[in-house]
Amino acid sequence: MLKQITSPQNKEIKWLLQLQEKSRNRRKESAFVIEGQREISLAIKGGYTPLHLYFVPELVDFQEVLDISKSNTEKPAAITEISHEVYEKIAYRGSTEGLIAVFESRDHTLEDLNFENSSPLILVAEAPEKPGNIGAILRTADAAAVDAVIIANPKTDLYNPNIIRSSVGCIFTNKIATGSTSEIIEFLNRQNIQIYAAALQASKPYHDIDFKNASAIVMGTEATGLSEDWLKNSTQNIIIPMHGEIDSMNVSVAAGILIFEAKRQRITHPE
Repeated sequence: MLKQITSPQNKEIKWLLQLQEKSRNRRKESAFVIEGQREISLAIKGGYTPLHLYFVPELVDFQEVLDISKSNTEKPAAITEISHEVYEKIAYRGSTEGLIAVFESRDHTLEDLNFENSSPLILVAEAPEKPGNIGAILRTADAAAVDAVIIANPKTDLYNPNIIRSSVGCIFTNKIATGSTSEIIEFLNRQNIQIYAAALQASKPYHDIDFKNASAIVMGTEATGLSEDWLKNSTQNIIIPMHGEIDSMNVSVAAGILIFEAKRQRITHPE
């Protein structure tokens, strides 16, 4: 018989809420929560493993839930039927898709990164703080089909529900790694990847740079920019010329401009 939960006070629902809200719980459990059928579908496509599925039977076809459960080839994900009241307690979004899942998380180490492209294009973001910015960066990276996204000195874990939601699931479509600034610089040097740091000092306009070789475009925060280590190890600092009254723009917008220039060069003048 299918397990059912009808009370928001159920201890399993409390556990689920803690998993959503607290980074330390996600680390301890090596698990995280996904809400929404599109995001869950992208996670499955990205090779993530579902562990628990919670669904409202009036809103979701049971066969769909069963198919997701069976995507865990080692052990089908546990399925629990929940009431509307429980769903409203645990759902972040206002939309009523009626499906929430717990998935197994990944470590995202630099050692796990591998590139099919001999001249990879990588986006590096140093110490991004706002989940919305991280999500927007991941959407930009997916749109450009970069070879990897690397987060230096992360301020929040990647499985924060706000990152998953703002990335519209692109956290599952990108190759992602995290590490300290020094570890990432060493990794890029070892891979013979050129470092182009977005900075005001000693910079060249981005459109004057040849991005066709293996390249990492490195972005800092709007408030503080990049740390000194990036500036010391940069192949070339780059800048987006500004023609208005301000001297900076949102990091995800700036990343989009730089990445798509690199993609334009590679399409127009392939090696």
